[in-house]
Order: sequence, then C-alpha cells, then structure tokens
Amino acid sequence: MDFFSILSEDRIKKAYKDGDFDNLPGYGKPLPFDDLSSVPENLRMAYRIMKNAGFTDEENQMKKEMLTIEDLIKQCEDQEEKKALQKKLNEKMLRFNSMMSKRRQNTNSSLFKNYGEKINNKLF
Repeated sequence: MDFFSILSEDRIKKAYKDGDFDNLPGYGKPLPFDDLSSVPENLRMAYRIMKNAGFTDEENQMKKEMLTIEDLIKQCEDQEEKKALQKKLNEKMLRFNSMMSKRRQNTNSSLFKNYGEKINNKLF
C-alpha cells in the first residue's frame, strides 16, 4: 500500500468512529440496483463514470445512426432517396437535440455540421 492509501483509510476509519457518516442520506438502506452485470469487470468503472457524467448508450447509438445516414447521403445518387435520407437525418437530429436539451446540454450540432460542410466544399 502506498502512503495515500494508508492515509485515506485512516481518515475514513476516524470519520466512521466519530460518527460523521451517521447522518448521510440513505444511511442503513440498501444501495440502488445498478445492473452492469453484462459489462466486463474491467470496464464497469468507466461505464459508471460515463453514466454519471450524462453519457448514455442511447446517445451513442443515435450518434452512430446519424453518422451512418450522413454517409449514405454522401454516397446516394438518387435525389428522391437522398431527400428521404435527409428527412430521416433531420428527425434523428431533432430527437437527439431534444434528448440533450432535457439534460440541459448544448449540442451545437448545426454549427458543427455547417462547419463540416464548409470544409468539405473547400476540399472537393
């Protein structure tokens, strides 16, 4: 054990003896069930940190879907199909932005998309 581990353990033991943990909310109640059993043990802490920071699997999945649709639009030659894909992308972006606004996070997605389009126009 290193010095900081020993020091922190001693402080925790002292605080427990002094009763500093007796008035915490949820004292004596079971911890809430957090099902991470399907996640490998070495990744559970990272998943918990990401979840506490507000990142979810739904958000990541939606971002992947939007990127896939954008790639399909770039490769598509049929104008009708391109319009349908653009409509689908707009719906996904609206859903993503509403999900992020519920968390009070600013997405700036249109800002970055316009910036990306400007770069692509200059390159091609």
